[in-house]
Amino acid sequence: MKDRLIETGYAAGWRAVRALPLPVARALFRAVADRAYRKNGPGTQRLRRNLAPVVAEDRLEETVQAGLRSYARYWMEAFRLPSQSREQFLADFHLDPEQAAWINAGVKEGTGVILALPHVGNWDAAAAWVVSNDWPMVTVMERLKPEGVFEQFIAYREKLGMEVLPLTGGQRPPLDVLGERLDQGVVVALLSDRDLSRSGVEVTFFGQRTRMPAGPAILAIRHGAPLYAVDLWFTETQSVAFLRRIVPPADGPLDQRVKLTTQALADAYAEGIAEHPQDWHMLQKLWL
Repeated sequence: MKDRLIETGYAAGWRAVRALPLPVARALFRAVADRAYRKNGPGTQRLRRNLAPVVAEDRLEETVQAGLRSYARYWMEAFRLPSQSREQFLADFHLDPEQAAWINAGVKEGTGVILALPHVGNWDAAAAWVVSNDWPMVTVMERLKPEGVFEQFIAYREKLGMEVLPLTGGQRPPLDVLGERLDQGVVVALLSDRDLSRSGVEVTFFGQRTRMPAGPAILAIRHGAPLYAVDLWFTETQSVAFLRRIVPPADGPLDQRVKLTTQALADAYAEGIAEHPQDWHMLQKLWL
């Protein structure tokens, strides 16, 4: 019964938020974020701990509150995305045309492109922008509970135009499928600042120890696809992106090359997050 209620709640949320006028939806989600900040529940406390190494102590509380507002904005926009048009996806997102050409080249030349990003800004809006440019895209999604919510998210992201692979429980290992897609010139987009397998690569991140998934590095090394660390942040009216090229070492043992490449990704993520810490939505355990 509980699972069914959760599934029904998500479905109702998607419908209700799309029906609200945008100013009303923004005010509602901002109020929810401010209430979460005042309640100081486990998610808020975790966000505070994750941001503590990122910003100065005298800026921590204002950044936590701004971070919750940014996270609420992500959900508000995510609920509304399915009702938007291709033209709106293109207008509401910005990437410098020179950097957009890098993605286009990977698709047209058949190498594919790996876009590895932390939990920043609105990654669903970024995905909708990619597919609205007629670039095929595949991603991997953590298997959520209850199963009905997971299926709703799969359907939601597929409706936006991307292919979605389950992290676990699929017919084939996702890394194998992603490699095939790269060889077909597809854009592979992966959230990569938190390891879900407990066997990821240990890196130094904002001076702390954590683990990040090895997948982006392994794919780049094995398939020769260009690898970019993606920064995303919100402006008043748009989502904005910036790409940082990561070049894996050409020589040495595979495990060492993967470790160095993953550390380079962590360093690139840190650079972007430090510029827009309020848009880093890390409300889960991160530090070792």
